[in-house]
Amino acid sequence: MNAVRKWLLTGLLVIVPGVITVWVLHWIVSTLDQTLAILPEAWHPDRLLGMHIPGFGVLLTLAILLSVGAVASNFVGRKLVSWGDAVISRIPVVRSIYSSVKQVSDTVFSDSGNAFRTAVLVQWPREGVWTVAFITGSPATEVACYLRDDYVSVFVPTTPNPTGGYFVLMRKSDCVELEMSVDVALKYIVSMGVVVPPAPVLDDQKR
Repeated sequence: MNAVRKWLLTGLLVIVPGVITVWVLHWIVSTLDQTLAILPEAWHPDRLLGMHIPGFGVLLTLAILLSVGAVASNFVGRKLVSWGDAVISRIPVVRSIYSSVKQVSDTVFSDSGNAFRTAVLVQWPREGVWTVAFITGSPATEVACYLRDDYVSVFVPTTPNPTGGYFVLMRKSDCVELEMSVDVALKYIVSMGVVVPPAPVLDDQKR
């Protein structure tokens, strides 16, 4: 029975990651294939080639993103984007949603963005219990006026889904900066501590 249990667990460890990966990729491709709806029906691959081509929507999405990015990168494109932002900012309900989403996307996707700057070790949710979190920036000016010490903005992600979590302000002295990269720290969180990051290479001074 011990051998059967060991084989079963080993089979799950081999199959489950592959099945989940295929399922996620299938969901992404199926979702992006819905972008074909913006094309005239006569231009659909099903009509032109007489067969369905999975993933054609992915190519179309990439083409749209590259085209929009190329246009928005030049002077005229930036002016058009600014004009569109100005128009949307005058719509009462839409402007609040759009501005919030735009701020988050600018922070996450922009080259100059500062989301998840550093992986840190903090005591959460109480003293004596430690978890891995990320410094996302500094407190807002108005908030900083009420804080006497040097505070930083910290995002404490949940496990195994790091897209959810808690935004807290912590003393900088209470955050232990880690040498692991943000990507490695995310893998550590998603795996619930199973995937242990490699030990950092100490330089001569630290030795």
